Amino acid sequence: MMKKIELIFVSVSAIGHIVSTVEFAKLLVGRDDRFSVTLLIMKLPLEDSAAEASVRDAIHQLTRSKSGRLAGIVVDLLCTSMIDVANELGVPSYVYFASSAACLALMFHLQTLKDHQGVDVTEFANSDAELVVPGFVNPVPARVLPAVAVDKEGGGSMDFLDLARGFREAKGILVNTFVELESHVINSFVDAHIICGVLCFGSAGAFHMDQINEIAIGLENSGHRFLWTVRRPPPKDKMAISSDYVNFEEVLPEGFLDRTSKIGKIIGWAPQTAILAHSAVGGFISHCGWNSTLESIWYGVPVATWPMYAEQQLNAFQIVRELEMGVEIRFDYNMDTSNLVSAQEIESRIRSLMDDSSNIRMKRTKMKEKCMKALTEGGSSDCSIQRLIGDIITNIS
Repeated sequence: MMKKIELIFVSVSAIGHIVSTVEFAKLLVGRDDRFSVTLLIMKLPLEDSAAEASVRDAIHQLTRSKSGRLAGIVVDLLCTSMIDVANELGVPSYVYFASSAACLALMFHLQTLKDHQGVDVTEFANSDAELVVPGFVNPVPARVLPAVAVDKEGGGSMDFLDLARGFREAKGILVNTFVELESHVINSFVDAHIICGVLCFGSAGAFHMDQINEIAIGLENSGHRFLWTVRRPPPKDKMAISSDYVNFEEVLPEGFLDRTSKIGKIIGWAPQTAILAHSAVGGFISHCGWNSTLESIWYGVPVATWPMYAEQQLNAFQIVRELEMGVEIRFDYNMDTSNLVSAQEIESRIRSLMDDSSNIRMKRTKMKEKCMKALTEGGSSDCSIQRLIGDIITNIS
């Protein structure tokens, strides 16, 4: 019996990262039954040296106990320290980049500005500057840069740039995208590392009572039917995912549930893909996590962008300005620092989102078709996966 070709995947304990990583691993194994995948999870926060050490030990133990041939270690974009482990073992490493090619282009650009031009990128914080970033059609406003990228006091910017430096040490970067969606970015990429490319606010996204009140008023005044996932935010300064309310009446305006009972439904956690797949869904107010962005494209659902943290502001800019496939609520909204978005703003954006005559809906439909074609035999994503499989196999030949 032929020995399996072994791959070790290392992800972080954040649901958006785990789901995307698992789906990609399943895709590889489904395409070629010679592969076997082991997934290791690094606990957050990553500053915990004990957690990192335990994953290092697990990788070394797996390499000793596995009967197959270890062909590579695939690390999450936040786990680049594990590239050193791959180097210790003499095994090629790949970075699984669960965000967009545009975000990757931005990270490399900021790192280049810092390392080769001496630019202090933290100066872009609270700036009206616009950056010309290779791969973007439009100048990128500094206000949509990930907050961590320009964080000087907390040291986040240094960590952010270190990630980009770490990416360059890997044999390849596997980007969760497809050519037809980000053709301008991918075609402009010359870095040899690249191999392949409703209302819901994500697992960590939840609003406090004042903002929930404004959303409720805006929804009610818009007159559109809606499904709204309302979640309880975690305590401040605590890293945790949002949770469900026991009683929605404690956070919603008095009488809201009764007044909207015929046009709306309030729920807690929801299976997002199942909802987006439903033919009755005509619009999606989203935090613009990259997984959610790809899911909305797959199902052809127009998006109103309401980013909250991480690289979501950049994703929102890409959806609205670069791809012209969404409407803006606010590009620069930040769940920790931003002022309230008013009910009037929300109502206006919902009306724009649900306008059947908009070009957005037509562009979404066309991109949905391209997305599905990319995964068919001979499509761009299918070819990328086959090239990756070929590359991995050369590691053990």
